[in-house]
Amino acid sequence: MSKIEELISEIKKLKKEKNAIILGHNYMDYGVQLVSDFTGDSYDLAVKAMKTNSDVIVFAGVYFMAEQAAALNQDKKVLSPDPNAGCSLSDSLDAETLLKYKKMYPDAPVVLYINTSIHAKALADYIVTSSTAVKVVSSLDSDVILFGPDANLANYVEKKTGKKLVKVPPNGRCIVHASYTRQIVRLARKKYPNALLMAHPESPLEVLEEADFVGSTNQMINFAKESQAKEFIVATELGMINALQIQVPGKTFYPLLTTEACACARCPYMAMITLEKVLRSLREEVYEVMVPHDVAERAKRAFENTMSLLSRK
Repeated sequence: MSKIEELISEIKKLKKEKNAIILGHNYMDYGVQLVSDFTGDSYDLAVKAMKTNSDVIVFAGVYFMAEQAAALNQDKKVLSPDPNAGCSLSDSLDAETLLKYKKMYPDAPVVLYINTSIHAKALADYIVTSSTAVKVVSSLDSDVILFGPDANLANYVEKKTGKKLVKVPPNGRCIVHASYTRQIVRLARKKYPNALLMAHPESPLEVLEEADFVGSTNQMINFAKESQAKEFIVATELGMINALQIQVPGKTFYPLLTTEACACARCPYMAMITLEKVLRSLREEVYEVMVPHDVAERAKRAFENTMSLLSRK
């Protein structure tokens, strides 16, 4: 038995003993996805956790994801395998900065991308994902909307809805997607002429304009499953190739960028979550994510506002 097989076997044993589940983000390493009970995007995973009878949740993803799972599942113990696994988007917007913008635009609804800290989420009116941002913004009557922290996603939403968004902060970006350019896309198309390009809306507009499909990680998986195409160029974090290979067998996926071409192709924070850390998290029940009750309730209310609005669409 290989080391990876031993780790997987021990993790599966501990899950049964502790009535635990592992939530694995689509960007996780292959082995982590194999031991995950659910894989998906961060919001999808947090909601799925609410529907389980588990006592312990290990969130295999960056820290803001574990925070929101804890806020939505206050009756469960939520663990982060590495609380130092941050996010360039989440780190770009703190609660104090958001409060300043709210004072400048007191009547503007606050729409935050899910890649934010729980303390920022607690100040929001709506929490959106890359798949729901356009729907939510288009449903709001306000002429002025505070939107953060991803400027690229804000640009995409503006283009799709025709609305003007106040970006909070003005230049928040994912370190992975910000590295993409039209030139890189055209070089990839030349290298893989039969492949369709799937791009995440955190990418710059010039890349999205070149794409055959724009969507969230879950939407990419569904598109690849349903498409007649056999080859795809994937313009998002490198770990997404693992999710696609597991869930869409028989098709070929090429990353828009590899780590050989650019170290930023792999999110350094996502890469911090390993099988070894997942095992330790389960075994020692570390590191528990603690969210103050009032903060959790306010963040949960913003999620519920979004779900209510979308259910009326």
